[in-house]
Amino acid sequence: MRTVAVTGAASGIGAATRARLEADGVRVIGIDVGDVEVSADLSTASGRTAAVQGVARIANGRLDGLVACAGLGPQVEPRAAIASVNYFGAVATLEGLRPLLASGWRAAAVAISSNSATISPGVDGPIAAACLAGDEDEVRRLATEAPGPTVYAAAKLALARWVRRAAVGPEWAGQGIRLNAVAPGATLTPLLQAGLDDERLGSAIRSLPIPLGGLGRPDQIAAAVCFLLGDDASFCCGSILFVDGGSDALLKPERV
Repeated sequence: MRTVAVTGAASGIGAATRARLEADGVRVIGIDVGDVEVSADLSTASGRTAAVQGVARIANGRLDGLVACAGLGPQVEPRAAIASVNYFGAVATLEGLRPLLASGWRAAAVAISSNSATISPGVDGPIAAACLAGDEDEVRRLATEAPGPTVYAAAKLALARWVRRAAVGPEWAGQGIRLNAVAPGATLTPLLQAGLDDERLGSAIRSLPIPLGGLGRPDQIAAAVCFLLGDDASFCCGSILFVDGGSDALLKPERV
């Protein structure tokens, strides 16, 4: 039986991914602040350590898959927490559990980025750069001066770039571990609903054009995540798979 760890497993895309994996007979180790196998707060260094150690105890030294899904929405205060969870929490989990993946069977990892990483104005700036430099203190300082959507998108951009850079290196591809990312669009999860309910952000979210029409469903994103975890994606390495109903293609048709 394969064993896969999923952060953010208690709700939204993480919960949908867990359900799909378990329906396929996969053993899932959930990480979240709620009632799951490993309770940990990925916004803090101690929480990240607790997450890695907790999974290691349960997994008995081996993981076959990992999904870094835990995240906070752009409406969250303090805004510094958005980057701490969405970038630093994700990277710490991926790096911390990589040795277990190296012992796994056809191991793969998937990070959850966002189409906001490409379609948000002003996203490619100092916050993303400080994330990639590993300077969490500077990121948190910058986050106090930037709008929540910018902090969110910058952290997701940095995560996608980290995946691209790390995936082809000796510690990932060189160890036979496939690392990829999914970039969801507007998906009806508790995270998005909180944004829709926010008087500052709701109208902007509703105005986002989605060529296929309507918001995405968590199970649609989970399907893409499970594809990248599975053997059908065995030649995918460092890919960012957009699952956003066509928004990225509509707004950034010349991006590739």
